[in-house]
Parts: sequence; C-alpha cells; structure tokens
Amino acid sequence: MSLRNNGRLSRREILKALSLCAAGSATLGPLLTGCRDALNTPEALERLGGLRRDRLDGKPRFLIVVGAAGGASIVDSLLAVRASEAGANASRLNTFADAQVQNVEGSPFRAVKVNSARLGNIPQPVNTDQLPFVSKHKDSMLVATTVGTSVNHVIAQKRSLTGNAAWRGRTLQECVALQYGASFPIPNVNMAMGGYSERGTDHSLPSYCYGEVVSNASLWPLGLDGSKGIKDAPPRDVVELARSTRNRLDSRSVFGRTFENAAALQRWNEQRIVGQPALEAKELINRLNVLPDQPPKTPLSEYGLSSSPDGERLRALFPDYLTDPVQGQAALAFLLLKYRVSVTVTLGPSFNVAVGGQNGLIANPPLAFDFSHTEHRAGQAFMWARVMGVVDKLIELLKAEPFDETSGESLWDRTLIYVATEFGRTRSRPNDATEFSSGHELNNGVVMLSPMLKGNTVLGGMDPLTTLTYGFDPRTGAPEPGKVTSNEPDIFSGVLTALGVNTSGSGLPDASAFVRT
Repeated sequence: MSLRNNGRLSRREILKALSLCAAGSATLGPLLTGCRDALNTPEALERLGGLRRDRLDGKPRFLIVVGAAGGASIVDSLLAVRASEAGANASRLNTFADAQVQNVEGSPFRAVKVNSARLGNIPQPVNTDQLPFVSKHKDSMLVATTVGTSVNHVIAQKRSLTGNAAWRGRTLQECVALQYGASFPIPNVNMAMGGYSERGTDHSLPSYCYGEVVSNASLWPLGLDGSKGIKDAPPRDVVELARSTRNRLDSRSVFGRTFENAAALQRWNEQRIVGQPALEAKELINRLNVLPDQPPKTPLSEYGLSSSPDGERLRALFPDYLTDPVQGQAALAFLLLKYRVSVTVTLGPSFNVAVGGQNGLIANPPLAFDFSHTEHRAGQAFMWARVMGVVDKLIELLKAEPFDETSGESLWDRTLIYVATEFGRTRSRPNDATEFSSGHELNNGVVMLSPMLKGNTVLGGMDPLTTLTYGFDPRTGAPEPGKVTSNEPDIFSGVLTALGVNTSGSGLPDASAFVRT
C-alpha cells in the first residue's frame, strides 16, 4: 500500500488495513502503527468518515469539567424523592419530607431545600435552596442516570473522564484538546484532584492533548513569563539574545547531539524554544492574573506587572479566590477560555478543608462530598450549593463574553459544563432519621449544562420505591426501566457528541439523545 497526502493513508487504505486487521493478518505491524498515528488528528478521523459537516465548523468548542469529588448524590438534588412517593419504604430510604422537594415549573427536575443547625460535627448552619439555580438553568441542563464500575475514589474519578477506557483510554479533555486545541497555547489545563487530574492511557496522542496540571490557580499565571516580574531583569532583547545563544550551545553539546532524536528532548526543546515565547507574546502573566495591584501586599507595578483587565470583576464575583481554591480555579477557568489559551479546563473541590473569607466559616468540609460518611444530608446540601454556586457564576461570565465579533454567539453558546462525580451514595437510613451517614454506591446520575445539550431533560429515570435510578437508550433517549448495567461509555459519548467531537472509528455508542436538535 502506498502512503499519500504527506504520509497519511487514504480512506480506502485505512479501511482495507482495518479489515485485514479484523481478519487476523500478521503482516501489518508497521502499517497499523502508521494507521494508528494517522487516526490521531481530527482531519484523519474525518476522512475515515461519518462526521457531519455542520458539526465541524472550524470553530472551537469548550469543555469545563467540575469534579464533584466524594460522591455527589443525584437523589439529593435533581432527582430527589418525596416520602409520600416511596410508600412503606420511605422511612428507611433517603427520601425527603414532601415540603423539602420542590417542583420546577415546566421541568422534570426537582430542587431540594435543606435547613440544618449544623454541618455534622461542625457548628455551622446549612441553609440551602436549589430552586433558584435549577429554575434559572433548566433549559440548558441535562441529567443522565448512571451505574458506575468502582467505588474507589481515584479509580472512579478517572473512569468518569474516560468512560471506563471507552476510547483507547483517552479522557474527555484529551479528546476535546485533540479536536479543537492544536492552535491553543495550553489546550488542556487541569486544576482538579486525584483521578480527575490524571491523564489517559493513550500514549499515541500529540503531547499538547495532555493536561497541564495547576496546583494554585491564583499564583500560577505569575510563572508564564521567563523574565517579566523579576526586579532589575535585563531588557527583553538581551534575554532573547541569551536564549538564542543557549539554544545553539545546547544543540551542539555532547548531550544535545547524543539525544537529539529522543522524544523527551524534542518535546522539551519545542516547549522552551517555541512554546514559551508564544506564551510570553500573549502577555498571559498579566491577562490571567486576578491579583490586584495593592502595595505593599501585592505590589504588581513595582515588578512591572498588572492585574488582568477582568480582575476587578472576577474579584467581586469570587471574593475568596485566595483562600477558597474553587473560587480561584473558576476565575482562572474563565480567563483561560476568554483569552483562547485553553479549550478544556478542569476544576473542583479537593478533600482538604478550606476556610472562607472574612467570615471565617468553612468553605469546604473535610472530604468534600465524602463528608457524607459523617453527615449525609447536610453534607450533600452544602456541597451541592457549593458546586451550583460556582457553575452559576461561570455561566453568567461566559454568557456575557462574545465568542467573536461576527457570529453573535457568546462563549457560553459553545461551552459544555460536565459535573463529574465518581459514584452516588447508599440509600438506606435509620427510620425517619434526618441526620445519618452514607457509604459509596454505584447507582447515581450526572449533571451537564450547555446550550448544545437537549436541555430540560432527564435521560433514564428513578424508581421511587427504591430511590435507585434506571437507564436509557443513548440514541433515542427512551427510558429503559430494566437497565441497571454500567453505562459509562454512554455518558462519555454523550459529552463528546454534544461538543461536536469526531468519534468516527472509536466504537463509541451513538449518543444522539444528548444533543439539542
């Protein structure tokens, strides 16, 4: 077989190779390696067939993953069950007093209201009401019921992003970065914890697809320039001259000549010689910097720096950005999308305690949603309010930001937020208890928000007599009450399909039910 199109296989040749592979040919090693590499670009996947032109318009789409670490329970939010609906089982299941579960007008969703004098053993009141958020965003919201395959936090977190290795072990973020991120400085930024921060297992992807891990969102932008922000640093032209000399000497050194073909060294040189100047040219050290210029605490101007043009607005929206990591992450997530640095950003609470701003209250309890082991109901209510609050602010920011000058679209029109969680929580409780603990449970559901989704929709359903969810047909959306098997690939495919990612050749299920038509 001949290679055409600058070394890429033609569609006919790819199909022939794949058919030979299916027949068990033992002579295709080099060819299949080339075929594998050829499938690692959106263009090659498109040639393989199947992608609708109206979904590949040449413009990027954006994915924000919010890791609801610890096990966000769907029956403590959008699919809550009233005690009157569960019959004789109500007192022993995680149901709510009827008045606590509010209907959402014109919607299949529900909203829970919780008032508790304390957050478990933390003397802090919990007063939450999900109705304003759900009513406001219902038309862009979709809930899909799920059954996972692990109750280990790290494993389940990663599977929520790979669909349990549904597509060669790639994460959702890596798929989006491959489709849309080639021209972006840092396509995939990951600020989350544990399994949410891990890369996938497809090592054949271009290196730019893998996540750039950020540990401190508020301070990270200060590292995006090699000399700016350093007192008495040499002028930029002198720095560039020194870099040019360094690059020539490195390439001629014994080490440089010996390992010039090593992939790791080539990647390092590309990042240092091409990537770093590109970041510096975009002035990201200032554009992404939420810190204010406030001497003597943060004397930015003294070091030749400035706050982001959006800094004042973001500090008002996220006043605890320095003490509450999630607020700092949300502010940076918006800036990364606005300034076209990234196409996918991951954020979310960690298992560490966080204290709020001047009020000194707990912003994040120990173990986040997994605080449910200590106090389920107040813990779930507190954490759902935390997630909904940051998602609401992100959506408002994205709605107010034009995507470009001609289309009339906002950034929100081209963004999907996926609230990923590892599993649900056990449904049992002592008779009529309002304070109880819960364990890990495979049965659950996930929340997504986007104008590109089929909004105001529940895929699957809830059996009120057990408070367990059941599945759905990912193509038609038809509920399947008897379906309680794992459907991680359906969720994975649904996110990618809504984002217009080309999944040709992936073997993923048809997830048309997720997409707004």
